[in-house]
Amino acid sequence: MSTHTEHQAQRGPEPLDVNDPRLSRFEIVEEGARRDDIEIVHYEPQVVPGSKAERRVTRTVASMFLLTGLAATAFLVIYIWWPWKWEAGRGGDKYYTPLLGVTLGIALLGIGFGILTWGKKLLPKEVSIQDRHDQPGSPEDRKITGETMLYMADELGVKRRPLLGVSLLAGLLPVGAVVAAPLVGGLISNPHKNRQMFTTGFAAASSGERIRLIREDGRPIRPSDVSVGGQLTVFPGIEGGVSNKHADSPTLLIHLREDDAQRSRTANERIGHRDYMWGNYVAFSKVCTHAGCPASLYEQQTNRLLCPCHQSQFLITDNATPIFGPANRRLPQLPIEVDEEGFFVAKSDYTEAIGPDFWERP
Repeated sequence: MSTHTEHQAQRGPEPLDVNDPRLSRFEIVEEGARRDDIEIVHYEPQVVPGSKAERRVTRTVASMFLLTGLAATAFLVIYIWWPWKWEAGRGGDKYYTPLLGVTLGIALLGIGFGILTWGKKLLPKEVSIQDRHDQPGSPEDRKITGETMLYMADELGVKRRPLLGVSLLAGLLPVGAVVAAPLVGGLISNPHKNRQMFTTGFAAASSGERIRLIREDGRPIRPSDVSVGGQLTVFPGIEGGVSNKHADSPTLLIHLREDDAQRSRTANERIGHRDYMWGNYVAFSKVCTHAGCPASLYEQQTNRLLCPCHQSQFLITDNATPIFGPANRRLPQLPIEVDEEGFFVAKSDYTEAIGPDFWERP
């Protein structure tokens, strides 16, 4: 029988006065256990206080917590200062996301293994059996509960092993900063700098330059290239217009039937987009306003455009207004016309922000 259990057996059945200042904290904990009909079946320390084994395990746990702190700090440094904007070739931006994943993974593994090792190797082993009670607690019960919680804090050994407390603090503070970093990221770098969230590859058209609508292979598009009821994905006819550099620019050019085109013109006039269509042709952004997926499945019989990611549906003849699914903002419309050579061009850039709603927030 362990020493703690022997003390409990020697004390007898008489209840103790838990307010007696001569009682130790553990004696109050034992009294609380006895009053709650808790039988301590097994209780023994894992290591001898002050022993080499204790110091060795303490160093191991502290090393894991410090590794957590270093990895979380590296995450913050990479998140804030590592080049993340995509560039052609094999620049540093290629490693941005993998490095974030690796450093965050190491930080979480470090703190997880540190806590597991602390609990498995340093905390005493205890097996107790308790009968449940439904009665409300008395003032003495609350006293016992408070002392029990303080005793548990003592058993963690942070006061006796200050290295653990310092290393735990050093590991958790950077992890807390990691949690806050995405929330304050917009304060570090202005997402609206140079109106980058409000311009696409068609931006030059706003200053009078004629930006042609082109296919993926670079060929410009004539009205006759799109059959009635058909649609075609188009891009800005500029350098890199088809590449990821202008991933916000893919546009769906649709040739509406006569009746559908009339409904679309009426809807355009209602919101001040009178001259956005050319004839029976209309162009809308393919970037879904819910999560940025490509809204590319067009049903010509219903004039609905479906985003396959989360099933949002947009009614093309009503300014591409969402009528189903999680999207709650219509797709931006690109003003179009035909130039002197008979090719489609953009009259200006999009007049609304492309993509998910949160990109619009000032």
